[in-house]
Amino acid sequence: MDAVAILTAAGSGSRLGDDGPKALVVLAGEPLVVHAARSLVASGLVTRIVVTAPPGSETEVERALAAAGLPATLDVVTGGPSRQASVAAGLAELADLPGSTTVLVHDAARPLVPGVVVRRVVAAVSGDKQAVIPGLAVPDTIKAVSDASSDLVVSTLDRSTMRAVQTPQGFTLDVLRSAHGAGAHLAGDEATAAPDDAALVEAIGVPVWVVAGDPDAMKVTTARDLALASTLAGSTPGPPRTGIGIDVHAYAAPGSGTPMWLGGLLWPDEVGLVGHSDADVAAHAVADALLSAAGLGDLGSTIGTADQQWAGASGAAILAEVAHRVRDAGYEIGNAAVQVIGERPRVAGRRAEAEAALSAACGAPVSVSATTSDGLGLTGRGEGAAAIATALVVPRR
Repeated sequence: MDAVAILTAAGSGSRLGDDGPKALVVLAGEPLVVHAARSLVASGLVTRIVVTAPPGSETEVERALAAAGLPATLDVVTGGPSRQASVAAGLAELADLPGSTTVLVHDAARPLVPGVVVRRVVAAVSGDKQAVIPGLAVPDTIKAVSDASSDLVVSTLDRSTMRAVQTPQGFTLDVLRSAHGAGAHLAGDEATAAPDDAALVEAIGVPVWVVAGDPDAMKVTTARDLALASTLAGSTPGPPRTGIGIDVHAYAAPGSGTPMWLGGLLWPDEVGLVGHSDADVAAHAVADALLSAAGLGDLGSTIGTADQQWAGASGAAILAEVAHRVRDAGYEIGNAAVQVIGERPRVAGRRAEAEAALSAACGAPVSVSATTSDGLGLTGRGEGAAAIATALVVPRR
């Protein structure tokens, strides 16, 4: 269910009382654009983000994002005269992707969107929906007035059928391309541009669906909003939690043809390990550590050998599923570390590859190391390989 994202950050901070770009206004020690990008990445599903910056501020935005060290591909492009034009500029950067790709459009002005909202949107688009938006029920009574400058009430609207719309909004890439192509004539001025991407999609007749949003995904527009967001960002979510995981598998018989999977990588010249899935001890140990940290049990009790869905599954897929469950349980993943114990394969030459593969599956940094047991035990005798992992998770606000 991976997704790419366009993060619109080309607006001004004038209503916040700031002369610079809104994206660079500081919230809890970091710019709004960094918070927004981190929220997308923390979902565990977004690995590439195109950020639209105000003309002349591209370098500042790039530096702010680089300093955050987020585990995602980040490209900064120049935004346009309207939000719609900025999204179109971001779309141009995704020309290399197939039309079936899930693309999110998110606003840097919504810096605190919870990862669960991102995952709801992506899951719906990856299912059978082509356009999905997060929204909240409207608690206030809504009156319609005669025109934009009037105070004369003409009707009371049925709030039960209304939703206050948030971002990220999700689409299949081909639908979003078609919608922006059809509405391109509106993008040159904010006065004529579409209020959001869903409006452009509605205009070409594609159904738009709503999933549950979250009050924390508030939009920062005024100084009062910034103060409220600062309170939310500074709220104490509870102490970090750590966990430990261990996995051990025996080597398959020589000549069995069992492939070796370790650290999310295929080792083509090695005889593999025997297990219900692909027996990737590194990925399994990290998954076990995450479950331990979140208090969700262990790998055997959550994805056990009785569940045929996971027979032969890759360690990376199992780790991604566990990371998803940990986040759904109310935690963000800080990082994990795993040490492989065994005589083979020699991990050092591909350590960076393994770290990249496991980090991508986990949606958070994973460090990898390896050692032997000096000829002692099953690993020292060459009967199998083992891995020990630790993980840190943080309760979500």
